[in-house]
Amino acid sequence: VQLQASGGGMVQAGGSLRLSCAASGGTFSRYTMSWFRQAPGKEREFVAALFRSGVTTYYADSVKGRFTISRDNAKNTVYLQMNSLKPEDTAVYYCAADRGIILSSIRNNYQYDHWGQGTLVTVSS
Repeated sequence: VQLQASGGGMVQAGGSLRLSCAASGGTFSRYTMSWFRQAPGKEREFVAALFRSGVTTYYADSVKGRFTISRDNAKNTVYLQMNSLKPEDTAVYYCAADRGIILSSIRNNYQYDHWGQGTLVTVSS
């Protein structure tokens, strides 16, 4: 499956952005979809995941209550709604997909088979 992320941009602290990740070339509904981010000089970190069911979600503690992951299987798209943004949310955001990932591995970026190209989010103070 090929992934195309979009929706990044510049926003002031406290603002909102919605990222999108469009999938093609596979059966989207069979994939667990996740978002990761990588800030300059830092390792890529897990942000949020949504299992194939479309019901079960997981979030990093740093974004819990502020970010919401969702999917539209009819549009082959996963979203990341980001509210109450903080300067420390500044990063390149990547979407990732995997068909067979298990719960214990969901935060490990090396477990994912498919990645989008990333979209930059910049939050100013």
